[in-house]
Amino acid sequence: MFFQHIYDKSLAQGSYFIGCQKAGVAMIIDAKRDVDTYLDIAKQNNMKITHVAETHIHADFLSGSRELAALTGADMYLSDEGGADWQYEFAHVGLKDGDVIKVGNLKFEVLHTPGHTPESISFLLTDTPASPEPVMLFTGDFVFVGDIGRPDLLEKAAGIKGTQQTGAKQMYKSLERFNKLPDFIQVWPGHGAGSACGKALGAVPSTTVGYEKIRNWAFQYDTNQEGFIDYLLADQPEPPKYFAMMKKLNKIDRPLLTEVPEQNKLTAEQVKEGLALGVKLIDTRNKAEFAAGFIADSINIQGNNSFATWMGWFINYDEPFMLVASENQIEDLTRKLMRIGLDNVLGYIDDVNLLGIELQKSDNISIDEFNTLIEDDNVQVIDLRSASEFKNGHVRGAENVFVGTLPQNLDKIDKNKQVVIYCQAGDRATIGYSILKKNDFKAVKNYSAGMSEWISKGNDVVVGDMIGECC
Repeated sequence: MFFQHIYDKSLAQGSYFIGCQKAGVAMIIDAKRDVDTYLDIAKQNNMKITHVAETHIHADFLSGSRELAALTGADMYLSDEGGADWQYEFAHVGLKDGDVIKVGNLKFEVLHTPGHTPESISFLLTDTPASPEPVMLFTGDFVFVGDIGRPDLLEKAAGIKGTQQTGAKQMYKSLERFNKLPDFIQVWPGHGAGSACGKALGAVPSTTVGYEKIRNWAFQYDTNQEGFIDYLLADQPEPPKYFAMMKKLNKIDRPLLTEVPEQNKLTAEQVKEGLALGVKLIDTRNKAEFAAGFIADSINIQGNNSFATWMGWFINYDEPFMLVASENQIEDLTRKLMRIGLDNVLGYIDDVNLLGIELQKSDNISIDEFNTLIEDDNVQVIDLRSASEFKNGHVRGAENVFVGTLPQNLDKIDKNKQVVIYCQAGDRATIGYSILKKNDFKAVKNYSAGMSEWISKGNDVVVGDMIGECC
């Protein structure tokens, strides 16, 4: 058996290349959209991709299954579970609980494991020449390392009311089935630490059934379904805005993108014309470079592992946009955008000085100035972190406006006051600063060092209604 785990750090998303070396055939599970990765692996190992499978209709990335099938001629094996509302709307081989897929000498048994979504399935792999016992379970967003898939995304991200309680009950039943599997089976999930598909995912890529029975919180509620549901639904991270679009695009017959596109390098005049027409300019440089000099009305979303997620919060799928990025970075950024279907890139510029206009500078402040300002009644302090982070410890007097929803909540910020913003370590605050400046907030200061410095210097924080030392 040939096995390779392909991991996209930018979305904390795992996909799998599993092949029968004797037959020279392979199956890909949960492919990302820039599928040249799998084609290269197949070529290097003299294998043909004949099967493409998914564990469920994904919400956090745009699946590359259809691109991969179009390029290789492979059949797509997708869930037909979950009822009429949860069916893929394009041709595929439908899978039901108990079905078996043969890939050479490899056998994949389909397990219907609803909870995260109604149609979710897992694949139980047996390497038949080696042993009659199964060896691996590909769980998608069912069981993670140390956590399980959240059932509230359909309601919170896709707006499908009343689904989270039903999903939580289904998840409880699915875990009972998982609990009966042999302890030695390896578990390979669809996501790792950093994914918004759970709240406490582990950082290691795989686990075992036995380890999860002992260490995963979800298996400590054997006889307490109500307590399980309450804990599962509590304090889940905010689902990114783009999740709803992913649910739609992964279900329907959409246009395909089978190659990584090359981006146009824009002239200064093209950028100016775009800005004049209201086209968004996303500056992907690091926060320090941006603070030192940026084009007015541009938004700073750094080109790091969080780039795609934040772009999904602030860019609409029907709008074109431009980038500030270096030439050696543009392919990586394009791949990250592809993976969530943001394809309307007009092009990029690699030097903000080329426009020949005066650049803006961020008003970043020190902890001493921050300490002085928070005592002023004419200052509004905004914590841009998530609600759970805010609840676990924030600066006294601060108000919480999550940066992902900032454009929809500008009315909560007083233009007649001095506004001071912070987050954990400055990345989100820089996004927030650029959004506020773009929306004509004049008096904005950024405590860029954020809660990381604040706590390290021994300052008090508010936890709930209590003031004290943070965690």
